[in-house]
Amino acid sequence: MNAALPTVAVAASPHVMNTYGRLPIALSHGEGCRVWDVNGKSYLDALAGIAVNTLGHAHPKLVPALQDQVARMIHCCNYYHVPDQERLAQMLVERSGLTNVFFCSTGLEANEAALKLARKFGHDKGIERPEIVVYEKAFHGRSIATLSATGNPKVQAGFGPLVEGFVRVPANDIEALKKATENNPNVVAVFFETIQGEGGVNPMRAQYLQDVRALCDQRDWLLMIDEVQCGMGRTGKWFAHQWAGIQPDVMPLAKGLGSGVPIGAVVAGPKAANIFQPGNHGTTFGGNPLAMRAGVETIRIIEEDGLLAHVEHVGAHLRAALEKGLAGRAGVREIRGQGLMIGIELDRPCSAITQRAADAGLLLSVTADSVIRLVPPLIMTTAEADEVVSILLPIVHAFLAE
Repeated sequence: MNAALPTVAVAASPHVMNTYGRLPIALSHGEGCRVWDVNGKSYLDALAGIAVNTLGHAHPKLVPALQDQVARMIHCCNYYHVPDQERLAQMLVERSGLTNVFFCSTGLEANEAALKLARKFGHDKGIERPEIVVYEKAFHGRSIATLSATGNPKVQAGFGPLVEGFVRVPANDIEALKKATENNPNVVAVFFETIQGEGGVNPMRAQYLQDVRALCDQRDWLLMIDEVQCGMGRTGKWFAHQWAGIQPDVMPLAKGLGSGVPIGAVVAGPKAANIFQPGNHGTTFGGNPLAMRAGVETIRIIEEDGLLAHVEHVGAHLRAALEKGLAGRAGVREIRGQGLMIGIELDRPCSAITQRAADAGLLLSVTADSVIRLVPPLIMTTAEADEVVSILLPIVHAFLAE
């Protein structure tokens, strides 16, 4: 890649609102699983824009498709039909077994739409104050409603009063779910991530997913599964809940669906497909031609290049190497996740590892204070996975030895 680089640039944003704890890095360009900052330093990308850059950077099949679309049309409003909306919706319906799709621009918007669907589902049944079951350690977004559904007091602090209508339960405990909803006629839905991302890469067990599906059927609730971070092939199936052999009624998507182009979607099954009618919900940017083309091409390339099986293979290889390199190491609590969504939980806060890894040429994140999160592009090779391990393990060992 022949991108022109300044000799020296300072990574600073004095006119940008200070809402992020940024590293002193400004990225310039990328290719595959590697990125370069404005000073020419290269990094192996094991973060993928937080599980967004599905196909890595500058993918040779995606770039010309997006260039073609930009030259045709970037945006038109939803007063008109957008042909690629129907194409992408059909692709998602076929791969999920569900019914239809609403398009928006972000995961937050997709989750907000899911909450509105659940409330209207309740109102349509005559329930005046519908309630939705949500989970400890969940993260669904930062709007007031999705923040209220989120299970992190630290990100909620300072934004009360929160929205009412949520019942909170621990993950993977069907008896706790039954007890929390016992004799409550206002419950209309259960809402969770198959693998909690921001909460620390916490997977829901397959048996639990099956039990919740059965309970929702029994009690006429919507099963709403947030696949914003763990969907779109990240675990080796299109959607992480598919490992349990179940289907949700409502499935928010975003992040990896557009390989970096902002996009969100809510996929609905028969029980939820016709809840929204004209005027009930909408969006300005959602479903625009550029985002739809990005989604269509992302799915096409994932299938053409066999990336689902690839993710399963490389993810297993990466996890095995991490487990071998950290086996018996005091301070390592657990390595968990699936496919290319892996968390390494330590017994202490470890945010410092983010900067140390970047200094060594590796991009990753720390979530839930003590969990190192790896969510690289789905195109990562086994050789690149080995490189992640070779950089990360000495950093973890040195950190734990302090």
